[in-house]
Amino acid sequence: MKVFINKNPFELAEGATLADAVAAIAATPPFAAAVNLQFVPNTQYALHLLQAQDRIDIISPVTGG
Repeated sequence: MKVFINKNPFELAEGATLADAVAAIAATPPFAAAVNLQFVPNTQYALHLLQAQDRIDIISPVTGG
């Protein structure tokens, strides 16, 4: 199924979870994730099933001043 991760199209298997999407881009902590603009706690990544056309944002914190 086609999803969008940080606005880029990705093909994931049917039944993929948010954990699969995080693995697809090899995200390294720390980061936060949202699906369709809704924050998902990291304890729920493996349980959060994705749907075709979902928009996933994986955001790393920015430091500096």
